[in-house]
Amino acid sequence: MKRSRVRVGMASVFVAALSLALIASPHVVRAYDLTGVGGSLGYANPEDLDGTAALGVHAVLEKPKTHLHLDPSLRYWNVDGVRDLAPNVDATYHFRPESQWTPYVGGGLGLNFVHVRRSFDRSSTDLGLNMIGGVRFPGAANRYFVEGRYTASDINQVSLVTGITFNRP
Repeated sequence: MKRSRVRVGMASVFVAALSLALIASPHVVRAYDLTGVGGSLGYANPEDLDGTAALGVHAVLEKPKTHLHLDPSLRYWNVDGVRDLAPNVDATYHFRPESQWTPYVGGGLGLNFVHVRRSFDRSSTDLGLNMIGGVRFPGAANRYFVEGRYTASDINQVSLVTGITFNRP
């Protein structure tokens, strides 16, 4: 119980800080364009469970000539009678221009819809705090990435995924 309160407290601080930043700088949220959509496949290692395949779909919203991107996504894994479906809203900072390979870091929030089916059925919804690091590689018509992610929630999880973003024409 105490650990959940700490996580919710951390998430609340993050949401408050992000809200203040957006209020203080409203031009940041204007003019973000959808630049691509894609998918990912990788390995997730949920706390106290075996590792498993992780699937995801995402969109990329960018403001021209900035390094900050907004990345809404939906991620899923299922192992040992436990499954998680998590819609997320993440922000990433890319260190180099769009036309070059670029490392990035980011963070965000997600809702973890966890269902446990073992000797009992139980479902819960938990707020998760995401921490992200990766590298993105430009292609002729698409972008590719390799990403590590840590999610702090009722079931903490570490994942490593690779994926593709199809550029919007």
